[in-house]
Amino acid sequence: MKKSELSGKVQTVLGLTAPENLGITLPHEHLLVDLAIFFNEPTDPNEKLLAHQPVSLENLGWIRYHFLNNLDNLRLGDEQLAISEALRYKHAGGNSVVDVTTIGAGRNPMALVRISQATGLNIIMGTGYYLEETWPPNLTEEIMAEQMIRDITVGVDSTGIRAGIIGEIGTEMLGGIEAGYRQKVGKESNTKRLGDSYRMLLRAVAYTQKETGAAINIHPGHSPALPFEIIEVLSEAGADITRVVMSHIERTIFDHKIRVELAKTGCYLEYDTFSWEGYHPVRHVLSEENPVKCDLPNDATRVNEIMALIDDGFLNQILVSHDHCTKHRLWSYGGPGYAHILETVVPLVMREKGMTENQIHTILVENPKRLLTFAG
Repeated sequence: MKKSELSGKVQTVLGLTAPENLGITLPHEHLLVDLAIFFNEPTDPNEKLLAHQPVSLENLGWIRYHFLNNLDNLRLGDEQLAISEALRYKHAGGNSVVDVTTIGAGRNPMALVRISQATGLNIIMGTGYYLEETWPPNLTEEIMAEQMIRDITVGVDSTGIRAGIIGEIGTEMLGGIEAGYRQKVGKESNTKRLGDSYRMLLRAVAYTQKETGAAINIHPGHSPALPFEIIEVLSEAGADITRVVMSHIERTIFDHKIRVELAKTGCYLEYDTFSWEGYHPVRHVLSEENPVKCDLPNDATRVNEIMALIDDGFLNQILVSHDHCTKHRLWSYGGPGYAHILETVVPLVMREKGMTENQIHTILVENPKRLLTFAG
């Protein structure tokens, strides 16, 4: 598949389609994923027992506040469950899902094809590399780029199933594991910078974008400084920043002025943890604007922040999603499910707060469509 053949089209796991066929799109989800790298076994004997139980009604209350401490919770591998969960989104009016699970994190192209066929949803598959703990050995910049380009233009391994977006691309700061999940809370120096391995990955990502015209989705960790350094590295490598998504904005940047500065670079700002509440991330502190607090916003606050960005002229750079990647977030396990934005956020938060139908349509339909359409 040449770049000229991809230009102006969207690539799903079932093949190319016209951008107009996407409709309402969730741009950052995981239908199938394995996040066992984040498993943090408790030391308390009672909690250690809970850590190895299957997710159930009996332990769900504990898991909601300790979702990284239960191994079963971190693995989504059941196709039939994924189909059931995705159908709720389809019945609520959704039409497309971007599954940004990458190489080494449980990506399953054949299963995504079967889920797409069973639900009638357009599914766009990601390519690339997440956190370094999931990488295969002996990677070089050339190997990374070659693999991502092949995934987009030829297909994953021998399946012929092609990716339609680069990402979710992992990054982290020097000096600690992503998000500080396994580290003590404490301030870090503003001189901490992006590690060399992730710089290598970002250069490979930029090259892949230039060769294919695909968009890029970035996982920026929890530092408000890191998105700007990521943009700098990508820009120096020749990436089109207007086709770059900075994920997890609501748990990365807590200052509106800083969000505006990031938006001025031209990238998309993705609010992709809608319905995440009872989640208190531990963050490395890299500036006074990002103190250690349990300040992940609720849905109403997310919408307030989005409306402030709209007022400042950045409507066309806003994306929304859930980033469902654990069992406790699924409807079948007492969670909100993939239909949450359509069933709850749009009618009970966006409209009630005065967001216009045009603004809602732009965020749910037009922005993902523009992003996912391959550039020439």
